[in-house]
Amino acid sequence: MMHPSTLCPREVTELLSNVGAQKGNMRLDKTFMSAVSAGCLLAFACGTVLSTNATPWFQTNAPGLMRTISALVFPYGLCMIILTGADLCTGSFMFTTIAALHRRLSWTKMLIHWGLTLLGNLAGSLFVVAVIFGYGDVFSADPFRSAVISFATKKQIAPEFHTILLRGIGCNWLVCLACFFGFQGQDLASKVIGIWGPTFAFVSLGFDHVVANMTFIPLAIWVGAPEITVGLYIWKGIIPTLLGNIIGGGLFCGTYYWYMQLLDINTLPLYNTKAKGVSSPDSASHSDEVAVK
Repeated sequence: MMHPSTLCPREVTELLSNVGAQKGNMRLDKTFMSAVSAGCLLAFACGTVLSTNATPWFQTNAPGLMRTISALVFPYGLCMIILTGADLCTGSFMFTTIAALHRRLSWTKMLIHWGLTLLGNLAGSLFVVAVIFGYGDVFSADPFRSAVISFATKKQIAPEFHTILLRGIGCNWLVCLACFFGFQGQDLASKVIGIWGPTFAFVSLGFDHVVANMTFIPLAIWVGAPEITVGLYIWKGIIPTLLGNIIGGGLFCGTYYWYMQLLDINTLPLYNTKAKGVSSPDSASHSDEVAVK
């Protein structure tokens, strides 16, 4: 039996389907601005991770400990994003996939939402990198500048394309689980705890998040990382990470939970029910009731 302050997995999946439909049908300007906000909020958390890593002695003698500490503080970024309702493209890979499979959102609108949130996340991240961190001289002096360059170099230079792609799968698998748990809890403490655990896991394992890389790599370019270029960032910081994140969020989470929880529910499509002259079934009404709790 589930605790009264939590939803069961089927209720959560229905809620995520409803959220995905709402996000996919949002006005485009609002979607973009929401994504800009999410990019900014995650950039702040990325900055905290880089500041935490600016400890040369510990990086040399206790690298595992420093990665664990960084992983403990980073999740506040995702907490701010989910609790404020901002749009992170990696979470949207799960939300909108469930909504499309559940016939509540067209595949075209899903893809438009993915592209728009990705661009908005990039705009927000670059704003914080350039204006707040860059002109604010947050990472201009050592050991912080060296930490930024070292961190980005390890992410971009050494790993191969397929390695980054696989890390991207693991990353968004865990990030979308954090979103799932965040929606499962019905009080603030439950939401924060649910978000914190899987987010801690992906950072502690060194996985790759496409939006986090929008801060880590451009900031390294800003402070003068000698081996990192814009072309290299696009080739190894965006493309494999994005593909991996789509697979992890859309397939390993979105498709899986739709298959396990909603496949047997005969839900008619909400986006064209009026055209067909049918009413929404009980399952759709139930999920709408859950969404407004």
